[in-house]
Amino acid sequence: MKRTVGPLGSLVGVLAVLGVATPAAAHPAPFSFVDVRVQATSIDVEVVLHVFDVAYELGLQPPDRVLDPAALGPRAGRLAALLLDRLHISVDGRLQTVETWANPEPLPERQSVSLRGRVDLGRAPGVVDVAAVLFPYDPAHQTFVNFYDDGELNAQAILGGDETSHEYFVGSRQGTLAVIQKFVPQGVRHILIGPDHLLFLVGLLLLGGPVRRLLMVITAFTVAHSVTLALAVLNVVTPPGNVVEPIIALSIVYVGADNLLVRTGRDMRVWIALVFGLIHGFGFASVLREMGLPSGALGWSLFSFNLGVEIGQIAVAVVVSAALMALRARSDVAGRRLAFAGSIVVMAAGTFWFVQRVFFAGGMA
Repeated sequence: MKRTVGPLGSLVGVLAVLGVATPAAAHPAPFSFVDVRVQATSIDVEVVLHVFDVAYELGLQPPDRVLDPAALGPRAGRLAALLLDRLHISVDGRLQTVETWANPEPLPERQSVSLRGRVDLGRAPGVVDVAAVLFPYDPAHQTFVNFYDDGELNAQAILGGDETSHEYFVGSRQGTLAVIQKFVPQGVRHILIGPDHLLFLVGLLLLGGPVRRLLMVITAFTVAHSVTLALAVLNVVTPPGNVVEPIIALSIVYVGADNLLVRTGRDMRVWIALVFGLIHGFGFASVLREMGLPSGALGWSLFSFNLGVEIGQIAVAVVVSAALMALRARSDVAGRRLAFAGSIVVMAAGTFWFVQRVFFAGGMA
């Protein structure tokens, strides 16, 4: 039998739903704070947690009971265990453990409690990574992380949602080495797996020529994209990706076409590399920004990534140029045919990418 619900029944239903609503809906301040103070051979950590979250985890009601040392003290071990499980600090790629947390300190003026701990390293740190999902019961919860170096606030990060960790490169020789070790391989990797940049470079090399000419082409490309890479990373010039990416595709088409027409004029590859290298630099910059640049080591990260790109370019140039020279030494006709066919392939790939990036939203890099 179908039953109907009157106005009174509806009101009771609404009140019932409100009565069982999760406490997260009324969370007054879904924030936590983690201060990381980098010392010469150790790291001091302070975690500030709102009473609402602590009360939820410890089963204390009302939340203000968290500020009562008599109620919080016996539960300090559970709170320390929670941090051990949900706050992870790595130094130079090695997970560190805060063995002992001081007793929680109530902060009535902030409606929070503070816990302090220390990680003894025995050596100077280079890069510190903080990963935290402190209160997974609340999807809106955010953790504000402050990094102090020599007593100065040098970097800040907000962890929450998909962002659960942040790297901080220490402002020291060890930190600089850590930046280089991270960004040089990333630069090499990007040029080797970036088909558009790679094909543009190969297209410039297809016609071969004297070693001096090839070095001038590579140098022009290097100088050009280094300039715009720096400008974009420093936010001096930041053209939108939906403009840059199609132009990069057109540059590939242009290189292939120029290879087919070069016999009717002089070799313009140096100028092509210089002009279009400026556009490719903006493409490199978009990748570098997505990696998350360390604000305290921006110059070194930029230099290291660019160095990696150059190492990758030189490796590709040496392999391609050596193979083409060897082929032409055996048969000049075969070398010319390969240059012709390769230029057609370069043009076709560039055209495909251009159409994809202009007319299909999913084609944007």
